[in-house]
Amino acid sequence: MLKITIIAVGKIKEKFWQESIQEYSKRLKPYVVLDFVEIKAEAFSVKNKKQSQIKENKHLINILEKYESKNIYLLAEDGKELNSLGFSKFIESKLDLVFVIGGALGWAEEIRKKYPQAISLSQLTMPHEMARVVLLEQIYRATTIINDKDYHY
Repeated sequence: MLKITIIAVGKIKEKFWQESIQEYSKRLKPYVVLDFVEIKAEAFSVKNKKQSQIKENKHLINILEKYESKNIYLLAEDGKELNSLGFSKFIESKLDLVFVIGGALGWAEEIRKKYPQAISLSQLTMPHEMARVVLLEQIYRATTIINDKDYHY
């Protein structure tokens, strides 16, 4: 069975995001073993944005070193774009995936160099909560395509 770990910076505070994440997690149970890891977002001001970004990304690197690097994909607006069918083929070809959703400060150069594989959910920037829901929906859509279920038309 496919195992997917979603590592994200920041907590989900609003109930509607929590409910959406729970709903897609429930729908995915027959197809995927999901694991969520939340990283504390660093507080920042205009004066210390870069330092906070570097600190946040170093913490992420420490966590990511536990996973096999060839299966780690950062989510970024400049990452590889896939349509839903392409994403399903991508998912189908893997057994163990790690998706990493950054915080408000984005990716420091160090993390982009260490983990160069990136996927784009959209060229638009979105809040990390929304990115989690969009990612889960696309993983669900991909698994229904793979398992020939009625969902994607």
